[in-house]
Amino acid sequence: MEIDSATNGNSDAVMTESAATITPSPVVVPASRSNQFTESLKLEHQLLRVPFEHYKKTIRTNHRSFEKEVSTVVNGVGELADSDWSKDVTVSRLTSLVTRLQGLKRKLEEGSNVENLQAQRCRARIDHLDSVDVENITEWNNTKLKRILVDYMLRMSYFETATKLSESSNILDLVDIDIFREAKKVIDALKNREVASALAWCADNKTRLKKSKSKFEFQLRLQEFIELVRVDTADSYQKAIQYARKHLASWGATHMNELQHVLATLAFKSTTECLKYKVLFEPQQWDILVDQFKQEFCKLYGMTMEPLLNIYLQAGLSALKTPYGFEEGCTKEDPLSQENFRKLALPLPFSKQHHSKLVCYISKELMDTENPPQVLPNGYVYSTKALKEMAEKNGGIITCPRTGLVCNYTELVKAYIS
Repeated sequence: MEIDSATNGNSDAVMTESAATITPSPVVVPASRSNQFTESLKLEHQLLRVPFEHYKKTIRTNHRSFEKEVSTVVNGVGELADSDWSKDVTVSRLTSLVTRLQGLKRKLEEGSNVENLQAQRCRARIDHLDSVDVENITEWNNTKLKRILVDYMLRMSYFETATKLSESSNILDLVDIDIFREAKKVIDALKNREVASALAWCADNKTRLKKSKSKFEFQLRLQEFIELVRVDTADSYQKAIQYARKHLASWGATHMNELQHVLATLAFKSTTECLKYKVLFEPQQWDILVDQFKQEFCKLYGMTMEPLLNIYLQAGLSALKTPYGFEEGCTKEDPLSQENFRKLALPLPFSKQHHSKLVCYISKELMDTENPPQVLPNGYVYSTKALKEMAEKNGGIITCPRTGLVCNYTELVKAYIS
């Protein structure tokens, strides 16, 4: 899908007079166009925030891994210094520590390469935003449109299509395929009623989730407890109690009411008919966890919950939404005549129209005092300009494009707009 290029005028023309060449002055960007660029860039927060957050996360992960390995090696050297082991045992342990350090070196090199790639991605996006100007606005908008489409595909799990579009358009550094793949693994696991991947994700982002006061890990732990109770055997109840002591007790200080509610299932069991507890065993609880993960994931990376495509479409629909658009007689030219657009526009307010505007069905031009409307004998209204052109081509005969009525141009009645 390409955006038609806008005409910028003959700015490259060279005027000549008596062998003298006059170079045209530089094109001055109108203030309105400059403001348009500025407003457009304000909507690109996600483009920079996502790779930057991913970059910080990688640095933190590499730093934790480095500290853990170095601490282990230092402790090992300390034990060797304080021990009276034989030469062979000491050499063996030192060799083990050297091997561990070599492994740490490889991990650091791999981590450094990943950091460099992510830093390069951040730089590519900054350069992309910095490159927009009046001369390349069409190309820049085409790239933006492809980014929006790729974002939509990734959220809908069309990874192969998104990858092919990104590669063919050379925008791999401007989209977040790897991040969405990471989310897809957790979502698929939750849909299969497995919490291990989600818990691992919580562990990797523990500091950020704690800072935002997230309850997602707590909800995962509660669901895992519920699954143990669901088995409904003496052994499973014992495991559930042990699990609660190990993983849920620490949440009691902040979420005691929810914790008590779930722990009561030990008495009510999975076969209960009490709605307050029966709902905890319903399969929909897993769908709730999927939705919670999506919210936490988007919040963590500074993403919008809705696809960018939906947001931009809704921005346009907000200016077009009128009560007429939801009626049966809505014209096909109105986007709201299509069900998918109606769903997108449903939560939006109706646009505020101070004055009605009449648009000709034939020419799609505005009908006003310069191009007044005229009424056919059947009551349908079209613009004077369009009807004159039709009459000139058909010897003064007018054919209504909607009903097929044929009449003379002299039979038309001029309408007035108040």
